[in-house]
Amino acid sequence: MELTTDLKRDISALFDVFEEASGTQRVVTPLEYPGSGDRVVVRARPRNGHWVIDENGEAAMYARMSGGELNSDSIKRWAENLAQTNRIELDKEEQLVTTVSDARLIAPTLFHVAAAAQQLFALATSAKERETSQFKEQVSNIVREVCQELNVPFRSNVVLPIVGDMEADHVLGDETNPLILVIATSTTRLLEAELMHMQFRASNTNGYVLAVAENHTTVGVKHFNRANYFTDKTVAFNGADLSQLLREKLH
Repeated sequence: MELTTDLKRDISALFDVFEEASGTQRVVTPLEYPGSGDRVVVRARPRNGHWVIDENGEAAMYARMSGGELNSDSIKRWAENLAQTNRIELDKEEQLVTTVSDARLIAPTLFHVAAAAQQLFALATSAKERETSQFKEQVSNIVREVCQELNVPFRSNVVLPIVGDMEADHVLGDETNPLILVIATSTTRLLEAELMHMQFRASNTNGYVLAVAENHTTVGVKHFNRANYFTDKTVAFNGADLSQLLREKLH
């Protein structure tokens, strides 16, 4: 197969380079932080005869915004290995940084730092994804147990008959007046529960919207407190309490 394009030119075009104050070069790479769409940005700053290359701590910042954990043993082991193999340090400010004295090494080092930023984000958020999965499974198990005990039908991952094709994690009980359960694993998911409630009310459609958050902090205390005014009920997860609440609503 013949290559009919200038591959070198096309690859270079994926990187945007901006010169800032004091000779700093800011490089917007085509790499993205997984699931966010935010592109990895790396800087090269001249300093006392060498270049300091870093990503300004954005990998850690985006990871924390996504509920990631940067103090895990796996992160520490990864950072130690990174320092040994690529001389890139995860410093006290949670910034990935290294230095080069040979200008010819700036470009490949920029790429190594960008790749490390992507890895740090993925590692920091992977533990959170596992925790979220376990939380969702706990709630789903309780739903299943209660519905089977009461002989009440339930469906999972249900697209609701409202604008936006929003999806409930579980719909329990009679279709004429269902209990719509939303597992609020994030602030965004809690806001979706509020929108479901508002649309059900606006369209005069029967449905009780119950949002279950893992705890107040996972969705933000202010958002959690507000949500009880914009859903039928929003609760922090407690297995026994949720089981009792579902029994009361379905009995």
